[in-house]
Amino acid sequence: MKERTDNSSFDASPAGKDKEICTPPSIARLLVEMIEPFHGQVFDPCCGNGDLLMQAVKALETHGGHREDVSIFGQELDSATWQIARTNLSNHGIESDLGGKPADAFHEDQHPILRADFILANPPLNTSNWGRSRLDDDPRWRFGKPPETNANFAWVQHFVHHLSPTGTAGFVLANGSMSSMQSGQGEIRRMLVETDLVDCIVACPGQLLHSTQVPVCLWVLSRRKQGGKLRDRRGQVLFLDARAMGRMETRVHRVLDDNEIAKIVDIYHAWRDTDRDYRDIPGCCQSATIEEIAPHDFDLTPHRYVVPADKEKNVTFEEGITKLADELEQQMDEAVKLDRVIRKNLEAIRR
Repeated sequence: MKERTDNSSFDASPAGKDKEICTPPSIARLLVEMIEPFHGQVFDPCCGNGDLLMQAVKALETHGGHREDVSIFGQELDSATWQIARTNLSNHGIESDLGGKPADAFHEDQHPILRADFILANPPLNTSNWGRSRLDDDPRWRFGKPPETNANFAWVQHFVHHLSPTGTAGFVLANGSMSSMQSGQGEIRRMLVETDLVDCIVACPGQLLHSTQVPVCLWVLSRRKQGGKLRDRRGQVLFLDARAMGRMETRVHRVLDDNEIAKIVDIYHAWRDTDRDYRDIPGCCQSATIEEIAPHDFDLTPHRYVVPADKEKNVTFEEGITKLADELEQQMDEAVKLDRVIRKNLEAIRR
């Protein structure tokens, strides 16, 4: 797909470049429609070719807003990709501040004092050797030092650091972020939940990204869980299981269609907004409290909380073991009773 430079399209796939700098359009649309970054400062700290930022502006205009309603900020490490992002945004008439140069977000933050109203991001997944040892006392690690072997929670805390007091962040992460207990990641996740930052987790189908087969999920963090048109969601997290959605666009790449994107967005907004009616849907979504999440060691995998649509076909491992144990106990009781009957009959025969 060639890059379009006219204002009629927000196609962000640059010609002659690897696709990993581009967030797939269905994921970009889903993130933007979920968090609605339609006012204030919008920031992508790992902006690639700028596709998420362009999608935000496109959605803003689709919903009747104006470009002047938002200020666009970004940062990108790769120099060629940074220049592509600048060109893409400029060609679409979008004013932006991508920092004075391409730079590493962890070590050369180009927007150190920015506290954005919205953060959109598709960061590199499971990055190792990202230079944590040079940032041991960094103020961003308020929830715990992320491991040198995996930068996922370094990115999460970088996003939180740049959120305004009422800000919202929506981003892509590897599935391991929902459950990994290695190297302090579980403790960081626990603190994110206990400080009531986690708003929504979406389990995605596989093969959504172009450059990797790593399965991913979507996180929404929010510092505004009540007020205005938002219902009081304090102490709650919405879990959405979308693993069965999507269609194969190519042999190796899956996309979400318009109806599936609309369904996910509608569920999240029904749960979030005061003027909507939300209900849990078996096999699809479940609202859980922090008290319900804690016994699972703050594992945020949606299928732990979403009630299966068909319990007989979708039992968890723990439920299956419990059911088998109950059945075994019943069979053992029956065996004891049968043994008594046999012994009684044998005694009668001996007489």
